[in-house]
Formats: sequence, C-alpha cells, structure tokens
Amino acid sequence: MKKIFFIITITLFSLNSFFAQTKNAVSSTSEPQNVFSKSYDYVNDFEKILSPSQIATLKNTLKSCETSSGHKIILVTTPSIKPYSDIPEYSLDLNTYLANNLKLNTAVLIVFSKELRQIQIQGSDQVRNTLNYDETKDIISSYALPEFKKGDFYKGLEESVSEIIKKIK
Repeated sequence: MKKIFFIITITLFSLNSFFAQTKNAVSSTSEPQNVFSKSYDYVNDFEKILSPSQIATLKNTLKSCETSSGHKIILVTTPSIKPYSDIPEYSLDLNTYLANNLKLNTAVLIVFSKELRQIQIQGSDQVRNTLNYDETKDIISSYALPEFKKGDFYKGLEESVSEIIKKIK
C-alpha cells in the first residue's frame, strides 16, 4: 500500500514539473514591458553624458516651459534601444508607455543616444500644428548635429530644446 502511494505521489510531482511554465517562457513574454524605466522626469540621462549642473539647468528650462505654455517636454538619453531596431520605433513606444502606464502627457519627447549616434524628436498631436516633421528635422540638422559633431552634447540638446520651446509657445 505504501509502495502504491509512493508511486502515485512521484507520478503527480513529475507531471507537475512537466507541465509547469519555465522561467524562460515567462520572462520572454514580459520582456518588452520591462524595457522602459519605472519613472521619468524632465531630463533622464540614462547614458550619463550630462553633468549634474547641466541636468539641473535643462530640467529648470523644461519645467518653466511647462508652466508657461502647458506643454511638457521630456528628454531621454539612452545607450541602447534593444529590443528595438530603430530609434523612431523606440521613441513612439516610449511615448505610448509614458501616456498609458505613467500617465505623463508629453507634448514633445526627445530621445538621444550618443552610443548609437541617433536623435529623435517625437511630437504629440497637441503640437503637431506648430511642430511638424520638417521643423523637427530642421531643428536636429541646424541646432543639434553641429554641436554633437563638436562633442558638445549638452549645448546641442540645450539649443534644440530652446528652439522647440520657441516653436510651441
């Protein structure tokens, strides 16, 4: 009797481990949700290319823009956009994540990667009339890229932000 009970118990435990989900299966389906940070501020220097004083200056500029115009601008620097293949797709999903998950209503999202040598300015529907694709392209080529080529990432970001603020006010 003990033998039969032991065999049934072993069989049940082995079936349970056979049909149970493995850790790899669970993590592969939840990976895209964990790509973005849990919180975002006006300036998010995940790539660590700005000094604390530069971050504070940019943050104050962006905060005063939101106070005066009602449009929130968020700046994100990132060393990697994995699992995404291009920065426009990454910034679009990040903007959606900010709106849906963190309830941040951003008018403009600036995503920059020194490592990948890419920048994207993502405007929302709120500012589409005042800041369209051609204007963002012009801001990047006229204000950001010349400074980035010199290695002055802060000045490129600062001038781009200033120009965006002028356009959306």
